[in-house]
Amino acid sequence: MKKAGEYGEFFPPELSPFAYNETLAQDYFPKTKEQVLAMGMRWRDSAEKKYNITMKNNQIPNDIRATSDSILDEIIECAHGGNCSDHCATAFRIIPQELQFLRKMDIPLPRLCPLCRQGERVRLRNPMHLWHRKCMKLGCNNEFETSYAPDRPEIVYCEQCYNNEVA
Repeated sequence: MKKAGEYGEFFPPELSPFAYNETLAQDYFPKTKEQVLAMGMRWRDSAEKKYNITMKNNQIPNDIRATSDSILDEIIECAHGGNCSDHCATAFRIIPQELQFLRKMDIPLPRLCPLCRQGERVRLRNPMHLWHRKCMKLGCNNEFETSYAPDRPEIVYCEQCYNNEVA
């Protein structure tokens, strides 16, 4: 018979040094503040940010080649302006290493703060869910589980057909 708090169990949420929305759990299993509090976990509201923005988002050059080193001294407004669910920082700075990388790769300056960019990357990932699918290769009847939903546009092959196709 197990006892409450037996060795090997997960720590109770009230012992966590982090609020739910500060952990990767929020990325993989997003929940609202109300849901988290109802589960007995902590939630941390974003602190109000008051940055002295020196460059509005619409003033950012579209071409990285038109960007001077003076951009490193600017505090740039995030395009979301705090009106998103990504804990928007409302403003950000470009650091020298980032500017060097953007120039090397010929990538335009970002228009979103790092937190908003991370939020967009998370939303591009496949969900933590598997769908039952059939191989889309003509003549193949293999069935399998995949993280690609049936309504997505990608062509999905079983492992054998995929290996035959790329070999």
